[in-house]
Amino acid sequence: MIFGRSERGKPPVEPVTLKILVAGGFGVGKTTLVGAVSEIRPLRTEELLTEAGRPVDDTSGVEGKHTTTVAMDFGRITLREDLVLYLFGTPGQERFWFMWDELSEGALGAVVLADTRRLEDCFAAVDYFERRAIPFLVGVNCFEGAPRYPVEDVRQALDLDDGVPLMMCDARDRESVKEALIGVVQHAMAYAAEHRQTVTS
Repeated sequence: MIFGRSERGKPPVEPVTLKILVAGGFGVGKTTLVGAVSEIRPLRTEELLTEAGRPVDDTSGVEGKHTTTVAMDFGRITLREDLVLYLFGTPGQERFWFMWDELSEGALGAVVLADTRRLEDCFAAVDYFERRAIPFLVGVNCFEGAPRYPVEDVRQALDLDDGVPLMMCDARDRESVKEALIGVVQHAMAYAAEHRQTVTS
């Protein structure tokens, strides 16, 4: 099947479209993740880091980073012929957080990327989605040379609720990213079903 068309003799499938956010700290791999999995050329709003931003853009641990997202990254992936995900990567620096409310409008769920060298950088994203009751999954982006810890140790360090999925992933690898996105969709569906049950009982 080609996207937007169906096989001869079959009625066209109208796909369900879902919005997923990709959040986390500065330099954690959000732009890379969206680019690794998007079937369209990703829309990026990256600008070069400047000397003026040096006091507020902490590049320790990501010294090779020369650009930063100032609005959002946008990509699309078709998981099945009837299921399309729109991906919105949020800006990581605190001065752009005012955009998160706009980007999170109508989102099914989120992937919060974490880097074990700078775990504290994802606290704000975890807190944001917890406060707004938006289901999320934490994906620990396995950078070259970054220390590896057992999943339960990372969960404890992030003070995550037991119900929040946490997995190791590689933001550069399409299959790894797809697994994380499928995990978010499954978690969000289970979260919604549980919430409906609580409301009706």
